[in-house]
Amino acid sequence: MLTTVLLPYLVVALASLGAAGLTMYSGFGLGTLLLPIFALFFPVEMAVAATAVVHMANNLFKIALVGRYADRGLIINFGVPALLAALVGAAALGLVAGLGTITSYTLGPHTATITPIKLLMGCLIFVFALFELLPRLRQLKFDRRYLPLGGLLSGFFGGLSGHQGALRSAFLVKTGVSTEAFVGTNAVIAFMVDLARLATYGIMFWLAGTLSPLGAEQWPLVLTGIIAAFSGVILGKRLLDKVTMGAIKTLTGVLLLAIAIALGAGLV
Repeated sequence: MLTTVLLPYLVVALASLGAAGLTMYSGFGLGTLLLPIFALFFPVEMAVAATAVVHMANNLFKIALVGRYADRGLIINFGVPALLAALVGAAALGLVAGLGTITSYTLGPHTATITPIKLLMGCLIFVFALFELLPRLRQLKFDRRYLPLGGLLSGFFGGLSGHQGALRSAFLVKTGVSTEAFVGTNAVIAFMVDLARLATYGIMFWLAGTLSPLGAEQWPLVLTGIIAAFSGVILGKRLLDKVTMGAIKTLTGVLLLAIAIALGAGLV
């Protein structure tokens, strides 16, 4: 009986710890990995809200640790457009929800659903993955004049589906910044987008007559995820000076490819 009670906390803690440590370098992954974990124990709408809370708290903690390394130019040219686009993306959730499902299938106990937005995101991220994994394309860098466009795309999809980090990292990793600046800038911009989309979601819940999709019984598990994520960030920061930008590019490319396939196949 005790094992059954503690199992959700153990699963959420391990997932948050590992994903948060990984996202210190890749700039994305916590929300994508944590959402299906929360969905094992909560209804989907509660899982989305719980993931968003952990994601935002984790980014705020990362800012406290590495925010001083953030590139101000990138924050202005990429982060501000991302914040504005996140407001639009979050508000567009209702419209996109009405597009329906392309197809769905069962994979073991899991039902995978392929939607237009997942397929589009998967294709975009797949292309960016090739830029990190193919040697010829890996040498390319994005001129900073294209950063506002990258911010708009990343922010819009972040507000729409929560999958903001993959596109953001794909752009920022090509700007030639240092490892510390990449990590710090990612944290600041991610927090900006989280703030925008959570504020928009809050207004939408209020208009629908619901103050919050999370009840008192859900918060202990959410707090477990937050504490474990903080621990993962601390462990990741200790190794930050040992990680090269080349290693981050390879890690980012591999994770981008995995996320693209999972999104396109409807698995996340």
